[in-house]
Amino acid sequence: MGNKEDTPLTYADAGVDIDAGDAFIEAIGDDAARTSRPGAAVSLGGFGGAFDLRAAGFDDPVLVAGTDGVGTKLELARATGRHRGLGIDLVAMCANDVLAQGAMPLFFLDYFATGKLEQGVAADVVAGIADGCVEAGCALIGGETAEMPGVYPAGGYDLAGFCVGAVERGQHIDPSRTMAGDVAIAVASSGPHSNGYSLIRKVIERSRVGLEEEAPFSPGKTPGKTPGKSLGEALLEPTRLYIRAYAAVLEKLGAVERIHGLAHITGGGLVENPPRAFRDDLKLELDAASWELPAVFRWLREVGQIDAMECARVFNCGIGLMLYVDADDAGAAIDALNAAGYSSWVAGHLADRPGGDDRVQFNALSAWD
Repeated sequence: MGNKEDTPLTYADAGVDIDAGDAFIEAIGDDAARTSRPGAAVSLGGFGGAFDLRAAGFDDPVLVAGTDGVGTKLELARATGRHRGLGIDLVAMCANDVLAQGAMPLFFLDYFATGKLEQGVAADVVAGIADGCVEAGCALIGGETAEMPGVYPAGGYDLAGFCVGAVERGQHIDPSRTMAGDVAIAVASSGPHSNGYSLIRKVIERSRVGLEEEAPFSPGKTPGKTPGKSLGEALLEPTRLYIRAYAAVLEKLGAVERIHGLAHITGGGLVENPPRAFRDDLKLELDAASWELPAVFRWLREVGQIDAMECARVFNCGIGLMLYVDADDAGAAIDALNAAGYSSWVAGHLADRPGGDDRVQFNALSAWD
């Protein structure tokens, strides 16, 4: 009589269900199809995705690629059962980075890794990825779904995204064009986006507010207002995409040379990201009183007793994108952004930087107290 050691093993015995993976690819076909755009023929399941740059309208393109994830925001999604927004986050974190070079996103690929494939969760994530791709104008042309039992705990998964964009040669945004006197235009974020969630989760623990309870910073907490979002829902607000914002400014100003720099405010917040888009011999004088610190960040600061500079170093603090333009172009750029549905304002200006000065100098930081 045979024992267990004599029993033929299958991949399913090891925890990997090939049939479930095949069914998942078939199930997400409609989501991928709705992201189709000129240059892309969306058909999942092949060994690679193809993109025709000429069919997309480019003559002499330079490709720009970016990759990112969504960090520990994953843990909030898992705890609340809200997964779709993470797909938008994934696209936005990659596409906004590509945009910072002046490149328009063209196509996207995702990597979804889990211990055991849960069709509903994975389908929600991919649906969100498709939502983000539609908003960004890029095609979801492929990806990888990996079951890795023993690597990820039950219900756990991880995400990575890969975006490729293109810009015609000589039409990229060149930070060397920045100069003293340039105005810094801030474009509002939708919340913390996908950065700082390890600290946010610590603040949630300290607050002892349940993720399904109404957010303490919700408008519903104001007398006369209807109940607002739960804490979990509010903190899972997807990252905002800025492709239409850039396109609106470019159309209004008429030439990419008039956009001197563009910074996506991600990890590193308002301390590390703005300098990535202007010259080393310049500094940004940022007026913290030029906008009201959004309620979510005020709550995080209060409960976590987070210092204002630490807040600026970790979070976007209400600014998701920053553009540097000549002072004479600032009004037109803001008009274009506001007309396109993006709240924007002058948040500071660039100045000469004597040796040793910080790259970003905050004025009126006490306005956040």
